[in-house]
Amino acid sequence: MRFKTIIIAGLATLAPLCAVAQDGDGKKFKLHGSIQSDVLFPEKDGKIGATKDNWSLTNTYVELNLLNKYFTAGVRYEGLEHPLPGFDEGFKGRGIPYFYVAGHYKGFDLTLGDFYEQFGSGLILRTYEERALGIDNSLRGGKLTMRPFKGVNIKLLGGQQRFYWEHRNLDDCNAWIYGGDVELSLDRWFKKMDETGTRLTLGFSGVSKHEKVTDDITVFRADPTTGQQGAYRLNLPENTAAFDARANLKKGNYSFLAEYAWKGQDPSARNDYIYRHGQTLLLSGSYSKRGMSVLLQAKRTEDMDFMSRRSLDKGVTTACHINHLPAFSMQQTYALASIYPYATQNALGEWAFQGEFAYTFKRKTPLGGKYGTTVKLNASHIRAIDRNDLSSNPQDLAGTEGYTSKFFKVGSQIYYQDINVQLEKKLTKKFKLNMMYANQRYNKTVVEGEGGTVKCHVAVVEGKYQFNKKFTLRGEAQYLHTREDQKDWWYGLLELSILPNLMLTVSDQFNANVPDFSEDAEEGKTNRVHYLMGSLTFTKKAHRIQVGYGMTRAGYNCSGGVCRFVPAQKGLQASYSFNF
Repeated sequence: MRFKTIIIAGLATLAPLCAVAQDGDGKKFKLHGSIQSDVLFPEKDGKIGATKDNWSLTNTYVELNLLNKYFTAGVRYEGLEHPLPGFDEGFKGRGIPYFYVAGHYKGFDLTLGDFYEQFGSGLILRTYEERALGIDNSLRGGKLTMRPFKGVNIKLLGGQQRFYWEHRNLDDCNAWIYGGDVELSLDRWFKKMDETGTRLTLGFSGVSKHEKVTDDITVFRADPTTGQQGAYRLNLPENTAAFDARANLKKGNYSFLAEYAWKGQDPSARNDYIYRHGQTLLLSGSYSKRGMSVLLQAKRTEDMDFMSRRSLDKGVTTACHINHLPAFSMQQTYALASIYPYATQNALGEWAFQGEFAYTFKRKTPLGGKYGTTVKLNASHIRAIDRNDLSSNPQDLAGTEGYTSKFFKVGSQIYYQDINVQLEKKLTKKFKLNMMYANQRYNKTVVEGEGGTVKCHVAVVEGKYQFNKKFTLRGEAQYLHTREDQKDWWYGLLELSILPNLMLTVSDQFNANVPDFSEDAEEGKTNRVHYLMGSLTFTKKAHRIQVGYGMTRAGYNCSGGVCRFVPAQKGLQASYSFNF
């Protein structure tokens, strides 16, 4: 049965529900939607590696949602016939990849079509959309959410994951994802817990991937007893199960989370077809009160790259991920501090530690001054797990457990490390100053595949001056120093806001060691490049238009430990968005 038939059947099933809503309490339908279109008119520049494959590149999204108290339906159109630089070629096309209908009645919600979902922290299931990274791993099928009793929340789902524009007809050609999640809020059951403000939630999840074996994977390796080379056909599992258990406790200013996930044997191209059980342990504790907060986190993960297509190689970074492991490193927002972002090593495994402390010195104190002072300290340390390969030859690992590892022992190799110190200070009623220093150690070989270890220092000064209620000027000065990679970087920005509608921005990012990609360039030649950029933004009610011209460097765009490589660009950029 084709999926459109299922949707029609779903609409027929939910129609009486809509009638109840209209006749019973008179709830009217509301239409919400959005339009987003980003356009680049590229120019070729061999000195920075900018190419021109088409006269214009466009990502356009149009989304409509019809809803009332008992019924919701939605559809999204995407136009990416010539997608923006850095987006996987698989996104090239146009059509309607996302549509759904949903009914809501008392403690039950039923969704048919495309949907997003997350169990717990996402260790075994997180489907979501992140357009800036080119991520859309929605599931097409059905989802049922139930709240049958006080303090009990149950989710059941099944579907097929989006893979660019490939059709999902709900047959056996694509992998099926099934899952269930139960959350128990114990404080809803025990009166004393509720009266003392103690919140305890327990969660249990299970996910299963059913993927038919369509390709024969043959490996060549030595026989473990005779040492002779031979060809071996791998017996790939059609079903892979994963489980998650978690506890979240909140009491007053304190919050604690402990979560453990386990995944069955899942040989794939990304883990070099080894047969190993994956697992992740996540611990997090925080304390927060007015003027102070503390956060401590630790995570150990190994072989937790859970995907709906085993054949996708390591170069595909955004498609078909069933789960998501949060990154335990600071999410940088300044341009130079984000040149070397860390991507979570799901398959390789990692030990990750993060701590954060923030304190605000009160007003009219020696360190607080007239308006108060906020200091933030963030540090993260991420390194390899203990790993002893079963063979010195990587080709011999396929078809085996791959390696042995002591769970609580850390490895010797550092993947990423940073220390960030921030100071926020309001000097006058009109002027506010932010300063940051970051010390970073980035294992480029692990994250990008080559490049060794980069050690760098980043200094940032940001100031904002409000002339009056209408005019505000913001400026940034940044400097990155390193002896590796492309050496030092400088960055400057000025941004003038004219309320309520306009914003003018100009910036310059400079590096003296940019590799020359010109066709006639000598090998190893570099250039001194100013990445100048200017833009004008106009906002009117729900409309936003931005037009800019300039150059941007090649690099990684990351969010939450997931990264997408974006090549260098030069040209005219335009963006329009509208929400209603």
